[in-house]
Amino acid sequence: MRIPTLPKGFRAAGIAAGIKKQEAPDLALIVSEAPCNAAAVFTTNRFKAAPVIYDQRLMSEGHPLRAVVINSGCANAGTGAQGLRDVETTAALVAEAVHCAPENVFVMSTGVIGVPLPMEKLRAGIPQAAQALGDTPEHLLAAARAIMTTDTAPKIAGDDLSLTANGEGSLRTARMVGIAKGAGMIHPNLATMLAVILTDAVVAPDVLRRALEVAVRRSFNRISVDGDTSTNDTVLVLANGLSGLQPTPLEFEILITSLCVDLAKQIVRDGEGATKFITLEITGARDEGMAEMVGRSIARSALVKTAFYGEDANWGRILAAAGYSGAPIDPDKLSLWLGPLLVFAQGAPMPYAEEEAQKVMQAREITVRLDLGLGNASATVWTCDLSHDYVTVNGRYRT
Repeated sequence: MRIPTLPKGFRAAGIAAGIKKQEAPDLALIVSEAPCNAAAVFTTNRFKAAPVIYDQRLMSEGHPLRAVVINSGCANAGTGAQGLRDVETTAALVAEAVHCAPENVFVMSTGVIGVPLPMEKLRAGIPQAAQALGDTPEHLLAAARAIMTTDTAPKIAGDDLSLTANGEGSLRTARMVGIAKGAGMIHPNLATMLAVILTDAVVAPDVLRRALEVAVRRSFNRISVDGDTSTNDTVLVLANGLSGLQPTPLEFEILITSLCVDLAKQIVRDGEGATKFITLEITGARDEGMAEMVGRSIARSALVKTAFYGEDANWGRILAAAGYSGAPIDPDKLSLWLGPLLVFAQGAPMPYAEEEAQKVMQAREITVRLDLGLGNASATVWTCDLSHDYVTVNGRYRT
């Protein structure tokens, strides 16, 4: 994996503070030398963790941000009033360590629900993380590793945007990088995932918010590992403007969407126990929402996912999942492809060699296309198979 360089003015760190039972990295800190415009999208789960409640209030008040602190190993969800006090204390500890105000600190947590934060470990760990801050790719990698839970690999993406600066005739580059965590409890409307996106581009708050909403809708809200949506899910973007380059709203939207799609695909590839990466292309819909509805239904079907795991070309399960999606499909207009193989069209199965279908199902990456035959809209959804290892990972998550 090529680790990108941090945008100008950002530093990162990841350390082991002792929150996890194993001596693994579990505390990440990201700091900007300049105040950042910020935007965030949060879980739609009504059972929200304390940091989500705190951060939503922070964002509603419109404070510029200077720092993000993320702990893994403890979700600080279902912890009552004490959980909220612990978030406020965490923000104050970071503020003291990096010399900013508490309201300039964004707090995230991930891990087991119903367990209070071990504040004595955070009191010791936050100053250590501040001392470890740096601006190299290795520092970014350390932060990405520190936010992992059941992930088997860190998730990092980066991209640059080069434009001619207004009136100068010279080329300037704005950089964007992102880190994410997530492997299970993954489903649209966010999931057990956290993501932090950093850029040194000049981006107004309203542009930042609209671009993030579009990017999340076309990336993190189009993935599914197991159909569960969790309590802590957050995507945050920070823009400190230190590159001096101001992209147009469309340029920025394209850049952040591409980066979020990259991170979203990495989450699916690392799905708990996953052996297959599956791309669902839903075409011929009346509108994009209809295509998304059908794709999500197929992506979360346990029967579809186990068929992919067993390498069984049982494509009837795909059509059944489309049929109960709630979208007004017409079975007589559907066409279904497994890879390049047309298996169903106009309400009836098509002739094909079972050996060819088996060969498609044996691949590590599989593309399924379902044309609804009703319009010109489309959407792509990404999912994975469901294996025995998924049960093993989640059956013993706390032990």
